[in-house]
Amino acid sequence: MDLRQLRYFVAVATTKNFTRAAEQMHIAQPPLSRQIQLLEEELEVQLIQRNSRPVRLTEAGRLFYEQSLQVLHRVDQMKNTARQAGRNHRQSISIAYVPSTLYGGLPMVVRMFRQRYPETDVHLVDLGSIQQIGELKSGRIDLGFGRIRSNDTSVARTVLREEKLVLAIPPAWPLAAETGPVNLKDLEHQKLIVFPKEPRPSFADDVLGMLHEQGVKLAEVHEVRELHAALGLVAAEVGLCIVPAAARLRTDLVYRLIADEKATSPIILSHRLNDDSWYIVAIKQLIVEMYAQNPPWLDFQTNAFPSGLTADGAGAPFPADVEDLK
Repeated sequence: MDLRQLRYFVAVATTKNFTRAAEQMHIAQPPLSRQIQLLEEELEVQLIQRNSRPVRLTEAGRLFYEQSLQVLHRVDQMKNTARQAGRNHRQSISIAYVPSTLYGGLPMVVRMFRQRYPETDVHLVDLGSIQQIGELKSGRIDLGFGRIRSNDTSVARTVLREEKLVLAIPPAWPLAAETGPVNLKDLEHQKLIVFPKEPRPSFADDVLGMLHEQGVKLAEVHEVRELHAALGLVAAEVGLCIVPAAARLRTDLVYRLIADEKATSPIILSHRLNDDSWYIVAIKQLIVEMYAQNPPWLDFQTNAFPSGLTADGAGAPFPADVEDLK
């Protein structure tokens, strides 16, 4: 097996067509097909179903495709690192995020990283949680901070904390008359604003799924593209909105903590499986240090932490060691 065969296979898997793959790789189709056949013979397993149009991957082929992407990305990384070292270029990493993480710890972590590693450039990319998975596998980003859980086995995920959810309420509405926690059942027959409208699945689907599990029937669901628009519509008395606790942005609204135990949204750090790049360990270590500083948005009332956490002398929860974040 060699890298050329992997590149040929990835081209076929991506284009779903041998002819287009051959054109993409600047090779005639017969030798390309032969190389993939030799690859299958070496692996002793069929990777591609050739009798379908477009061509399809077998289950083994799908798994091999994901791993091939990782191998080729790692090779490209090695080339770029060597070239940068030879030319004395700065290293750069790309970190994707969902916008709501900007109201919690992400800005602080990035700021600490830049101070600690000034020779490394950090590029931040606004990207949905599910889209982060594909971009990690393709090598376009190096780390992702999202909120949606995924079962993709080629990506490693660490839940940094479970952020509790609050209900944003127009001040004149009856639910704003009290200040204590509110139950999801209290949203029965209410108008609800959810975000983001797209791409899906997203935080909106988590919220709607949570209400469905509780059997809550809404009067109306209004979908908007982003958090600021959602809170603006709450201020306009269009409806209510469920948001992460750190995203209580408007001062002209009433916010009530949602009492239900499952009314949380995880902050999830994702990276490629088996990626041992130095910056992953560095980011996790900085998160440990950030938690230890007990920043204002990090508290027991609005955050729940995974097992294996301890508290410092001031009572602030944080991982005892970076090993707890692996």
